[in-house]
Parts: sequence; C-alpha cells; structure tokens
Amino acid sequence: MATVKFTFEDKDIQPVTVENVLTGLSILEVAEDNHVHLNHNCGEVCACSTCHVYVEKGDEALEEISDREEDFIDRAINPTIESRLGCQCVILDEDATIEIKIPDQKQIIGHEH
Repeated sequence: MATVKFTFEDKDIQPVTVENVLTGLSILEVAEDNHVHLNHNCGEVCACSTCHVYVEKGDEALEEISDREEDFIDRAINPTIESRLGCQCVILDEDATIEIKIPDQKQIIGHEH
C-alpha cells in the first residue's frame, strides 16, 4: 500500500505521514480521512482551486493531470509546476511514496472539515 507524507507551508503544523493508503483514493480523501486540514469547496468535482497542493515527490504514481484541472490550478494562489488539485490526485500505484506540501490554508477561504 502507498505512503503519503504531508508537509505544510505553515511551519506551526507538524508533518504527517500516512501509511497503508489504498489505491483509488485521492490526496484530498487521504487528508480528510487522517485529520489533515485541506480546504475544499466544490465537493471534489474539479470546479475550484481550494484544494491546491504541491506534489513534491511521486507524481508518476498519480492519475495524469487533465486540461480542466490545469485551468483551475491557474486560479490557485502561487501555482507552480508541482501544483495539483488534491481532489484530482488519485493514487494509482500501491507501492508509491508521495510527498505533498499543503499551502498555508489561512490564505484560502474554504470548507473546513
């Protein structure tokens, strides 16, 4: 099973490592299931950019980025080449180690779980 390591731009939040992650789950689902705060407004349908994350390692283990996702990433705060939407990052490789950096959530108006 995959491993997902979350780090945060907000240095007051400690990193979180989640092991034994099933394939078919999105990074947003992994975050929610493990009490990792990641805003999300649209209900995981790729209609906003509030679940914007940076994939620092393991992007090859995720579903490919779609044109629609790219369009919404352009609306995110400080997008980079590593930017993805957590709701669209579906884990495909059961042996993957994926490293995700979550932008400072205080800058984003979004649904808090």
